[in-house]
Amino acid sequence: MSMNLDRLPIFVAAEKVCDDVWQEVANWSRYDREVMGSQLIRAADSIGANITESHGRFHFAEKINFLYYSRGSLTETIFWLRRCQQRALLKADQATHLHQSLDQLAKEINAYINYLRTQQRNTKR
Repeated sequence: MSMNLDRLPIFVAAEKVCDDVWQEVANWSRYDREVMGSQLIRAADSIGANITESHGRFHFAEKINFLYYSRGSLTETIFWLRRCQQRALLKADQATHLHQSLDQLAKEINAYINYLRTQQRNTKR
C-alpha cells in the first residue's frame, strides 16, 4: 500500500532533518554517539515517524494527535541539540542550521494541524 508520503512536504522536511542529524552524529567518538548521539537521533527520527503514523490514520482526531506527538519530538530534538552544542559536540554553525530547519518544520507541522482541523470542521457540515 503506497501512502505517497514523499508528496507530503512536512514528511520530506522531517526526513531531511533526521538525515542531517545522522550525518553530524556519525562523525562523533563512540562514547559521544552512544551517550548523546543516540538520544538526539531517536528524537529527530521520531518527528518523521509520528508524521508517518499520522498520515496512516483515518480519523482527523487521530491524525492531529500524532502530529502533536511529532511536535513534542521536535521539541525534544531541540533540547538535545542545545545539550550537544553546550558540550561542544556541535559547532555553532551546525547547530544554527539544524535549529533553523526545526523552526521551519515546527511551523509546517502547525500549519498542517490547522489544515486538518479545517478539513474536520468541513466534513461535519
